[in-house]
Amino acid sequence: MKHEFRSIFSKWAWRAGLLCLLAMSGCSSGGSSGEVGTLNVLLTDAPACGFDHVYVTVDHVEISTDGGTWTTVPVKSTLSRIDLLTLRNGTLLSLGSVPLSAGTYQQVRLVLKDNGASAPWANALVLTGSTSELPLKTPSGQQSGYKIRGPFTVQANTLSDLVLDFDACQSIVAAGASGQHLLKPVVTATAQVVSGAIQGTAQPGAVVSAQQSDTSGAVVVKSTVADAVTGVFTLSPVLSSDVGGTVDVVVVPAASGAVPTGSMTSIIQAVPVTAGATTQLGTLSAVTTPIYSVTGSVDVAGSAAQANLRVTQTLTSQAKAYWVTSALTSGGTYAVALAASGPRLGTYSTSLPITFTTLTNPADVGIYQVQASDAAGTTSTQSVNVSAGSATANFSLSP
Repeated sequence: MKHEFRSIFSKWAWRAGLLCLLAMSGCSSGGSSGEVGTLNVLLTDAPACGFDHVYVTVDHVEISTDGGTWTTVPVKSTLSRIDLLTLRNGTLLSLGSVPLSAGTYQQVRLVLKDNGASAPWANALVLTGSTSELPLKTPSGQQSGYKIRGPFTVQANTLSDLVLDFDACQSIVAAGASGQHLLKPVVTATAQVVSGAIQGTAQPGAVVSAQQSDTSGAVVVKSTVADAVTGVFTLSPVLSSDVGGTVDVVVVPAASGAVPTGSMTSIIQAVPVTAGATTQLGTLSAVTTPIYSVTGSVDVAGSAAQANLRVTQTLTSQAKAYWVTSALTSGGTYAVALAASGPRLGTYSTSLPITFTTLTNPADVGIYQVQASDAAGTTSTQSVNVSAGSATANFSLSP
């Protein structure tokens, strides 16, 4: 059975229509120019939350000019199951390539292999702290029509790279009391000809993300995990600022459970991205702060259940909200570790190192929004304050 995927676009996604104008001087429809180019499809991933492994097995990729006629991009015979969590910090995996008529293509479909009736599963996950694989189930309503929309341009006599960014964290939904995990893929596609990269050094293991935000919410454009030894991180691909605007880079140091001290979140605002180039942020220093836990339970229809959690921090002084972390409940309970003070704010400059100022506004410091959601899409949000100690937030969701 084929599983097709559709990207979930942010409110900035309309800018993707400019890809065609920036990628080539003329935008004829695919197949009309008489010239041929080659499309190379690559796969990458953002860091997952609550998983040690997320496996998918790609059967093939399809691309279309109008959604009616599809051309198949076969997957390399050497590829089998792919652990998405190995494809981060700038790592790209080539799925395959195919000659195509030069022009503009409007849709891409990523087709996974069927899980079959028994293990080993083609598509599976391993929860953090576990050694057992669990199958990833695809709701029946997703088995037709979920696509990644363009436009995407193939240039004549050129190898054109198209990167599919599979966000494992947002794509896996805990299915309530059933204990199952549903695959509701969040995949975006970026043409490398109009994208660039951001690079720097943070604390080893820190979660680093490029975000675009206002007080209505935080949109994560790209995220990764800093190298566990060196702390080096690479955010790639990120749409160039000509297409997608500048981004804010958010660095959240690694934390596990309640610990006495850790480091503040650091935010570098207005970071530009140049197509085909790398924006350097240099070495980002760390400032210690107390770390406290937010703990609680999530009930679905009165039963302890698995659910997804998303934590953001709204900075009223900046009129922006930033994503901080995501988690998965275990047996209906959860715990997340958050900084009691900060964050630190800096503005991008070519003069390095970047200078930071620690926020002290009581309306900002240590206050976070915790949102719980279930497989039915029901959500509930509570505000917590960890500026002086640990906090509790319990949720009751209706399916």
